[in-house]
Amino acid sequence: IHNVSQVTRAGGEVSDTLKYFSERIPATFVYAGIGLETSELLAGTRGAQIAGRFTLVPTRPFPYGDEWKGLVATMEETLLLHEHPPGSLVKLDRYLHNRADGMIGALSHAIRGAAIDAILNGTERVTKEGLDAIPLDHAAETPRKLLKNTVTR
Repeated sequence: IHNVSQVTRAGGEVSDTLKYFSERIPATFVYAGIGLETSELLAGTRGAQIAGRFTLVPTRPFPYGDEWKGLVATMEETLLLHEHPPGSLVKLDRYLHNRADGMIGALSHAIRGAAIDAILNGTERVTKEGLDAIPLDHAAETPRKLLKNTVTR
């Protein structure tokens, strides 16, 4: 959705279709994109019409708390690794929150990547070292890099 340009014919047609759906279909539609509030989707006359039909719900990183801990526990329960000690990821929940910067996608990527590596290397367990070895997306890695480069006096 964040790539829809109102100035192109195709973008205008997409915009008109979104409006059509919202007016005629009794359902809830969830459209996702990055930077929607400043995108071309909401610019101009067509954009104003779109903006008048939808509610923008910005997402934020998960705060560290019971919901995050439950999310980590649920993801750990899905691991089918023969040597993975139950509860070992739950013990790393704060580390995982810091590593993923509270983002579910980064958390999922880290756990999935470490699990795949654990299968390939035969250890069949996800460890902190294995999680550290998984590169995350730029957004998740940036806060850690900034903290590492911060000098306090």
